Order: sequence, then structure tokens, then C-alpha cells
Amino acid sequence: MPQVRGIVEISGEQVSNICSQNINNAIWLKLAKRINEVLNDRDVDGVVITHGADTLEETAYFLSLVAKSDKPIVMVGAMRPATALSADGPMNLYNPIALAANPEARGRGVLVVADSEIHFARDIEKSNTTGVDSFDSPNRGRAGVIIDGQTVLFSSATLRNGLRGEFSVDGLTQLPRVEIVCPYANFGRDVIDYLVSQGVKGIVLAGVGDGNTSDEALAGLRDAATKGVVVVRSSRVGSGVTRRNVEIDDDKLGFVVSGELSPQKARVLLMLGLTKTSEVKGMQRYFYEY
Repeated sequence: MPQVRGIVEISGEQVSNICSQNINNAIWLKLAKRINEVLNDRDVDGVVITHGADTLEETAYFLSLVAKSDKPIVMVGAMRPATALSADGPMNLYNPIALAANPEARGRGVLVVADSEIHFARDIEKSNTTGVDSFDSPNRGRAGVIIDGQTVLFSSATLRNGLRGEFSVDGLTQLPRVEIVCPYANFGRDVIDYLVSQGVKGIVLAGVGDGNTSDEALAGLRDAATKGVVVVRSSRVGSGVTRRNVEIDDDKLGFVVSGELSPQKARVLLMLGLTKTSEVKGMQRYFYEY
């Protein structure tokens, strides 16, 4: 992409080389620490991270909670390989480089560029298995658009992110174990009981509807909460808000609700939250503020 030379002075390094379905906590911690280190350099004005599309939204949200700089951090993936007809990689890479070089991108947290659209890390979700338009921000909408390097930003992030937040990867060598359970018709409590027996610190329910599940599974989650496991109710639906004390008495059962966060992002926030507290009231505040 010779056009890049006209807008930035660029350098690159490889933090890992895997398919994104194999991303793990250790790589997240390594990546976050390296980004904080790089952005602390006065000569660096922004960072672009290339990432597989499968778990891009989770990595983006994790970084948005722990990156300690107001400099632009932009993530991008591609849906077609370089060998495909109309490969989307070159334009997908040029646009985020141009965005990271734009001073207007500062202070907005981690941004994701997908198919010439800009999304906040908190809001973006993968919504199509293979299409080039495979990402969306279903609840709050796009953060902007970018066409041939020309950027139009719509709004700033309204909730807290890493720069203004209380989470940090400094000194962390691992993250608490948090698992997701996805209920369906005839779902029982066996999986929940097994996870508790394995010593998980948190369970995210990817519930039906407004974060609901069967009475049997609900009893399992209640028992998990009484044993100190932090239970967060989210929804498998894909958009909307999982609200507190609507169909389920969260106050009585000792549950946390995820609000707008998808189950996979609720897991990210719960892991980081557990590095600070396991108290339900404090954890619920995190889900309101981040």
C-alpha cells in the first residue's frame, strides 16, 4: 500500500501469530502490556492492531478496559483472504492506519474499523458468519465512517474506558477463570454444578430472552452464588438490554446483570472485575459504568 507512506511513518511487530479462535488470556495480557509500553513513547502517535475476526470484539473490549493512553488504538480484521476475488484486506488496513493518524481519534478508547465503518470496542458485535459487512453495533450504533482514509466521527464514547478506568494489567500474570453457559429448551443444572466443582470464580449466563433460563438451571446458579461464584445474567439474543429485577429477582438471588454487554463481553468485564472485588454491588457498578 504505497499510499500509506503519504500519511504516516509506520513500523510493525508481531505479538502473536495465531488464528483468533485460539486467542487466550495470556496473549491478551501480553498485548495490553506491549500497547501501554509502546504508547508511552513520545514518538508513537497511535497503534493499529490486526486481528482475526472471530474474537476481535472480545480483544477490543479487553484492551479498551486496560489501555492507559488517549492516543488512538484501532483494531481491524478482514473477511476475505488475500487470494480471494476482491480481497478486503488492503483497504481494511489502509483505513485504520489513516484513522490512527487522525488527531480526532484521540481519547475515544479502542476503535474498530470494519467494512469502512468505525465502531466503539464496547458496542461492536460480529453479526454475520462470512460477509464483509460482518460487524455491527446493534444498540448504540456506529462511531463513524471512513472512506479511502477520510474520516467522519459521529460521537465520543459515553462510558468509562481504560484511561479513565480502574482496571490495569500491571502485575497481572493471569486472569480469574470465568465461563459462559448458554441455556436452551430443557436446559438443566449439570453444567453449572460441574463448573462450580471445578472452582470457577464467575459464570456468565447467555440466557434466553431477557437473560432467563429454566427453573432448574436458575436454582443451580443460585446455589453457585451462595458459594461465592459471581453470576452475571446476559442474553444470547444479540441486542437489547438485560435489566435488573424484571423477570428474575436478582437482589434476592445475588446476581449481577450485564446491561447491553453480550455474554462474551460480560465475561471479559467479569474477569477484570474479579481482580478487584467479588462483591455483587461493586461488580454491578462495573457493569453500569463500563
